[in-house]
Amino acid sequence: MAANKTVKTDASVDDYLAGIAGVRGADARALNALMIEVTGVEPAMWGPSIIGFGDRHLVSARGREVDWFDIGFAARKQALTLYLSNGFEGYGDLLAKLGPHTTGVGCLYVKRLSDVDSGVLTELVRRSVEDTRGGG
Repeated sequence: MAANKTVKTDASVDDYLAGIAGVRGADARALNALMIEVTGVEPAMWGPSIIGFGDRHLVSARGREVDWFDIGFAARKQALTLYLSNGFEGYGDLLAKLGPHTTGVGCLYVKRLSDVDSGVLTELVRRSVEDTRGGG
């Protein structure tokens, strides 16, 4: 069985964020602050470009085991990518009010934070983390 390529590292989140220029960097720093506030935990780098919050050990129905985060994000070239561990079922009300975005399997893509409603984004992050941690 292949090992998970995205693993928690000791790399500095602050150094990673400092290396992101312009609006994308400002958005990444703002999203990092939002996630620290909502999750109550300090971030860690997962692989070279994902910032994750929290730790979970998952076992799939087929027995594959992986360590992962509760919620995370990456400042990709095309968009900020938010990784919501439980996907989007039950979040339709929030997504309808969020503003311009797209979704993939467990990923929410936002071009710029200024394009979306910050209160709705905060609530989406909060509910996702709560549901992931079993409190929702």
